[in-house]
Amino acid sequence: MNGVHEKGNDSPPDRLVDRSDRHLDYLRVSITDHCNLNCTYCLPFSSQFKQSHRDILRYEEILHLIQIFSDLGISKIRITGGEPLVRKEIFPFLTRLHEIRGIDDLAMTTNGLLLQDHLVKIKSAGIRRLNISLDSLNPENYHRITGHDVFQKVWEGILAAEKLGFHPIKINVVALRGINDHELTDMAKLSFSHPFHIRFIEYMPIGDSAMQPENPLFTKEIQERIASLGELYPIQREKMDGPARRFRFKNAIGEIGFISPISHHFCQTCNRLRLTASGFLRTCLLSDHQTDLKTPLRSGFSDQQIAHVILNAIRLKPTSHDLNSKQAAQIASPMSAIGG
Repeated sequence: MNGVHEKGNDSPPDRLVDRSDRHLDYLRVSITDHCNLNCTYCLPFSSQFKQSHRDILRYEEILHLIQIFSDLGISKIRITGGEPLVRKEIFPFLTRLHEIRGIDDLAMTTNGLLLQDHLVKIKSAGIRRLNISLDSLNPENYHRITGHDVFQKVWEGILAAEKLGFHPIKINVVALRGINDHELTDMAKLSFSHPFHIRFIEYMPIGDSAMQPENPLFTKEIQERIASLGELYPIQREKMDGPARRFRFKNAIGEIGFISPISHHFCQTCNRLRLTASGFLRTCLLSDHQTDLKTPLRSGFSDQQIAHVILNAIRLKPTSHDLNSKQAAQIASPMSAIGG
């Protein structure tokens, strides 16, 4: 790799700052759009189309782009999918990723199904922080949401990760009215018995999914539903925190977080970018605008030229989304193709 800090008057700056003066230091990297679950709010309703192998970035290409992003100021990387653990040869890739200069925080988002089988390899590759999707504690309801009767294996994987010392383990719960809203209190109770960060996430209308709730469940109501457990005390934000507003119940060893992209959007503090498995840079999850990085990379662009493509895309990062307006348009790309 050539490096982006070449001499010359047009060398790019070493920080990613957009037109709203937001410092962008967090990159989510999807390495596959394949998944071994079929969550109704994530996968497209009309088809299960997956991209061909040639359309997906090779590991070498992903590492190359991440080094360019790192040279520009990205310091936090989260590996996502689809389900990242279904892609072959992921562990040598993670090991090499851990060695990239400038990356201070490396984490992974997973549905947990393959977690127990690979925890030692994941830890050996340098991953310490896990986000695990778990929308129900009831095996039958979990089956209903994901299309697979595998709750016990996922739960055992989460407990094994806790035992092996992964921290923090963030449990992502998409709050769905009429589907798992009766379980929110039970999910929150986990923070008393485990050091988990339970994060309640508002449903986002992304893609042609099988689930399009007309009456979504927002953070205020979620808070009211779990209020029987006691008062929530705010936790001071840390440098590497994402969008979750963090709280803790008295005497709890874990945390409660709320991610409210619709009712209390955090656009003004958004510090993240997304690289899709097919090589497109998305500066906003809730916008279909994206910039092709795969073509310049495969066409032989220098690192500095690719850095300028990235910087030009950054300048177009939306100030905010419009999903809570009457004129809002639904995001066409499915979440499985964008990366969580």
